[in-house]
Amino acid sequence: MSAGAGSDNLPWWATGLLLPVVNVTLALLVSALVIFAIGEDPVGALGTMLRGAVGTGEGLGYTLYYATSLIFTALAVAIAFHGGLFNIGGEGQAYIGGLGVGLVLLALPGWPWWAALPLSVLGGAAFGALWAAIPGWLQAYRGSHIVITTIMFNFIASSLMVYLMVNVLIKPGQMSPESEAFSASLFLPMMADMMAAIGVEMSSSPLNFSLFLALLACVGVWAFIWHTRWGFALRATGANENAALYAGIDPKRVIVITMALSGALAGLLGVNELHGVQHRLMLNFPAGLGFTGIAVALMGRNHPAGIIPAALLFGALYQGGTELVFDYPTISRELVVVIQGVVILFAGALEHMFRPALVRLFSRRPAVAASKPAGA
Repeated sequence: MSAGAGSDNLPWWATGLLLPVVNVTLALLVSALVIFAIGEDPVGALGTMLRGAVGTGEGLGYTLYYATSLIFTALAVAIAFHGGLFNIGGEGQAYIGGLGVGLVLLALPGWPWWAALPLSVLGGAAFGALWAAIPGWLQAYRGSHIVITTIMFNFIASSLMVYLMVNVLIKPGQMSPESEAFSASLFLPMMADMMAAIGVEMSSSPLNFSLFLALLACVGVWAFIWHTRWGFALRATGANENAALYAGIDPKRVIVITMALSGALAGLLGVNELHGVQHRLMLNFPAGLGFTGIAVALMGRNHPAGIIPAALLFGALYQGGTELVFDYPTISRELVVVIQGVVILFAGALEHMFRPALVRLFSRRPAVAASKPAGA
């Protein structure tokens, strides 16, 4: 079945474009009511969020920086979803993937960034893949539910990282649970510096070379899922395990490989956060982006072409929310989280609320056309 076409015969653009726009618009209207209820101007507040997210070069840079990490975690959710798996362990897989990135870079002092980058990507992907493959194996061969095991592994990853950062990897002589800084030669180029090299002025922000890796990952996931035999096996297993088995596909093997690929993509978040920005191993660097990636994948219909704009939207919510807290003292960070949650609610849990209305609208059009007299 093609993307956007379903049993309700809606055109692809109605499902892939119109429905998300309607959902986001309603979410913003509900958010405006919440802001109005606390005595603030909703138009001004939402305008501040918009200007903070895309109205300045710095704000746009931060929006794209957040979107980069969200693309990685959303792709992780999407590839698992196509395999019939609901991977909600992206947060833990990103955490452990970041550990792989950090260990690689700590072992390569003095290397140029371009030489270390492939190893950094490989380290993040390998650690994330290994962490995700364990729940995949447990589901495939022991019948453990993937949702339960990935939730557990999020907590295990957090506890493991606390232990390692406090007792093993902490820089000697300091209290903060952080490793030694990576060599300056390893730092990924910042987008502002790359633009300056070609004569384009851009405000300073954390946006770095990882953005290109995220876009490349989108192309790779698209090509893998829809244009390879492995991708067909993955989709077949996700659609019907019994039919896949009848066709000669080993569903258990596919489940483990699918989860490994999902974890590898989530693990690449560490390239953006640690290799590109923080330049050291530290605690809590995923900052909930693994969980937000679930909403991004759902809103993007688990397709790379939809994930990119969805990641931009949520990146704008992150950055615009920060600007809103600065400019409106009565609006707390918790209220910004509420606004983000409302968008997730309408874009995720209630994403099909307006589908019946659209179906009625589009099913009425041929009838109206048929009722017109000839030559009208």
